Amino acid sequence: MEAAQANLAEVANNGLSLDALDIAQSLGNKGISVPVLGGMLRLIDVAIILTAGASALLTGPGAGVASSAHFIAAGLAVLFTLAFFQASDVYQVPVMRQRLSQIGRVSAGWTLVFAMFAVLRTATGFGAGVSDAWIGAWYALGLVGLCLTRLVLAQMVRRWTKSGSLERRAIIVGGGTAAQELIHDLEAQSDNDIRICGIFDDRSNDRSPAVVAGYPKLGNISALVEFARLARIDMLIVCIPLRAEKRVLELLKKLWILPVDIRLSAHTDKVRFRDRGTSFIGTVPFVDVAEKPIADWDMVAKRIFDLVFSVIAIVCLFPVMIATIIAIKLDSKGPVLFRQKRYGFNNEIIDVLKFRSMYTDMADPDAKKVVTKGDPRVTRVGRFIRKSSIDELPQLFNVLAGSLSLVGPRPHAVNAHTDNKTWDDVVDGYFARHKVKPGVTGWAQINGWRGEVDTPEKIQKRVECDVYYIENWSVLFDLKILFLTPLKLLNTENAY
Repeated sequence: MEAAQANLAEVANNGLSLDALDIAQSLGNKGISVPVLGGMLRLIDVAIILTAGASALLTGPGAGVASSAHFIAAGLAVLFTLAFFQASDVYQVPVMRQRLSQIGRVSAGWTLVFAMFAVLRTATGFGAGVSDAWIGAWYALGLVGLCLTRLVLAQMVRRWTKSGSLERRAIIVGGGTAAQELIHDLEAQSDNDIRICGIFDDRSNDRSPAVVAGYPKLGNISALVEFARLARIDMLIVCIPLRAEKRVLELLKKLWILPVDIRLSAHTDKVRFRDRGTSFIGTVPFVDVAEKPIADWDMVAKRIFDLVFSVIAIVCLFPVMIATIIAIKLDSKGPVLFRQKRYGFNNEIIDVLKFRSMYTDMADPDAKKVVTKGDPRVTRVGRFIRKSSIDELPQLFNVLAGSLSLVGPRPHAVNAHTDNKTWDDVVDGYFARHKVKPGVTGWAQINGWRGEVDTPEKIQKRVECDVYYIENWSVLFDLKILFLTPLKLLNTENAY
């Protein structure tokens, strides 16, 4: 009860009304990436095609040993099937929802594949040594497998659609007539996957109505930032005339810290930003300002990277962790692990694990006082493990749990400060570093910005490195940082 009241008080302090809070909490479920869903379905199709072919060869009429013709036929079947299915929109979400339409398209595409085989066999003689019995069995097994998969898929997609997992949730920034026209245009698009979740506008109700096209105005721009951190929002649509350049830039300065796509509505303007791309939702044009970083397949690749390399690191460093546990226990009383509240993805508060490096009765979980050289709170073992960064090793388990990434901006304590100012007050746009998961190591550490932060310049440089990492992320970049980390740890100048 007390925690709920504290949460409501914090929200109220940030300008988010209780009505907006209720809506934000109702939008908290995780979404499903449409590109990833389509890609996974393609992989399932390939697996069904190859499995059906192998089963027909091993158990069907005229079972025999695979020849080069069988392998070539399997490869061609995969290519033809994916091409035909793509052409018939089988991998589009609106089609995935329809049982009969989807089965009809799949059946027609699969039949066309074997029609192509028949043409090739007649025209070139290719596959003359392959039995008709195998081809027939392969066709039948593949058709059954593909159709059954589509029936299951249709049920799942309908459930995901109903729960909102497959929709793109959007917030309109700016109200009035322009927002009303935009909403009407979006709702008029066929197969529109955009769900308008509310409107935010800094203007008062006499200039911006409280309800636009049936959607309520939930607050101002400051409230929007808090709302987007509580809800699963995919897109911000800034519905302000592009000719109002000053106001647009002021808004973008506040909004770019959020891990969402940002689009400028251009449906009533003829101008374009030359250095930005354009996109369309149906026939409604938008100017692309910012893309959500590390999304869709990039997110999948990064998660696989984290799991593989964190498991390898845990196995290799397990003896070091056991020795550290023993040393901490022998050196001072208290628990081996230390938990600290830090900022995670999108400003979520997470518990970060560390080996305890301070005396238990002097521990500082709120980071109210920066650790300095010769700090009496740090134990003898603590000084060594802090300098060598061994105290950070338990964060590998945070990576396995998913609250941290192996590489990313380092998670800072919630109350971290310099000169009696929290770091979000010291650095303009500080929270932009939270657009991705924080990491055990990062680009700032590779560039020497680790350890004590006693001047505004040090935190400024860290944030600059973090933003550079976010804007230039790739798996190869993560590998580079990961393999440079042990070398950079040799520099212990600022590590206390």
